[in-house]
Amino acid sequence: MFATVVAAVFMSNLDLFIVNVALPAIGRSFGGSDLGSLSWVLNGYAIVFAALLVVDGRVADGSGHKPVFLTGLAVFTLASIGCALAPDVGTLVAARLVQAVGAALLMPTSLALLLDTTAPEKRAGAVRAWASIGGIAAGLGPVAGGLLAEAGWRWVFIVNVPVGIAAFALGVKVLPTPPRAGAEKGPLPDLFGAALLTGSIAVLALALVKAPDWGWTNAATLGALAAAVLLAIWFVLRSARHPVPIVELPLLRVPAFASAAAALTLFTVAFAGMLLGAVLWCQGVRGYSALRTGLAIAPGPLLVPPVALRIGPAVARFGAGRIALAGTVLFAAGILWWAATLDTGSAYATSLLPGMMLTGLGVGMTLPVLTGASAAALPPARFATGSAITSMGRQIGAVLGVAILVGILGTPTPADTVAAFQHGWYAVAAASLLAACATIPLIRKPQPPAAKLAQPARAVTVGDA
Repeated sequence: MFATVVAAVFMSNLDLFIVNVALPAIGRSFGGSDLGSLSWVLNGYAIVFAALLVVDGRVADGSGHKPVFLTGLAVFTLASIGCALAPDVGTLVAARLVQAVGAALLMPTSLALLLDTTAPEKRAGAVRAWASIGGIAAGLGPVAGGLLAEAGWRWVFIVNVPVGIAAFALGVKVLPTPPRAGAEKGPLPDLFGAALLTGSIAVLALALVKAPDWGWTNAATLGALAAAVLLAIWFVLRSARHPVPIVELPLLRVPAFASAAAALTLFTVAFAGMLLGAVLWCQGVRGYSALRTGLAIAPGPLLVPPVALRIGPAVARFGAGRIALAGTVLFAAGILWWAATLDTGSAYATSLLPGMMLTGLGVGMTLPVLTGASAAALPPARFATGSAITSMGRQIGAVLGVAILVGILGTPTPADTVAAFQHGWYAVAAASLLAACATIPLIRKPQPPAAKLAQPARAVTVGDA
């Protein structure tokens, strides 16, 4: 069972890293598409993923984790074929949207399947192991992406197909179908709310990406920002009234869960900006090949799995809050090192590499710990939903990280390139430090989940305290 979950999570996480490394090659293949257009290959995926995660988590909690997991695996695999065959950027983005639908079905149910069969006292360790799979993908992803992009960028999607087929065939046989304590049949989650969330994130990303071209005080930019805020407010108000909302607001009243989810979102802003920025620096400024870029980036991600797998005793001794706080600060330190040392003539060993090692250490200390802390704060009946909320926050963070970086970089002249990247690094570091602030409430002893959240008789509503 664990092998099937590992394969699916590994595939979806690997996709993130290899697509980032292949992005410049995709642009060259489609006639030199600009960075703003190419960013939607990443952001279109992340927006749909974010909007559907909670919907799919709620459906899985009521309909069964195994069938939803297998459906997501099939959709993701078929959409990967569509991505590989795409004749232009628009078609590629459309196929990525379908791929995101599959990933949104896949990710929350993968963790829920694992937790369904894990004893309560071992769940925090199981979550760290689950998160470490993403770390392994992160370590292998840059190099794999470089190798695949050298052979042709379409291979970054083709590689998903055999893995997906094998995982599906194995999953049909071995995945458990445990009783769904507290699960109930009921109305579908708020699909209109999902549309509001999608619109809010998409319009915000559009404003941030296009602001350098439109102008930050242009009516189009200000109108897009205002629309994003209004849609977000509408989404929150609708979530407060809807019987099956996209975000169950009472879950956000569990202090440990709310703090961990906020910190994860902010940290992913920094992580996404760091990853794309490193790729663009290596290939666009230093002229590295895709393979050399992957090798240059790999040392940081390679640190993530061993740190994530060995961080348990430190978490038990010092608490999740202190470890995550240290991780976010180390990550910010790595980015600030880049801001201080990266130049067109700087040596890799004294500039990019030290910062990459610090960011890798920070990721290993932050992502699995915060993921474990958020899951530990929830009752079993809300594993998939809670996992979906934190994953949704991470995807929103990824959209914002990419959009903010693209907006800051713009299209600088050669003379302004280093300064533009420095401004980008400062924004990335600031996001990580904001995540550090969000971890502070976790330093206090976490409280157990509210009793009403654990009640199996009905879905949580806004009236529950």
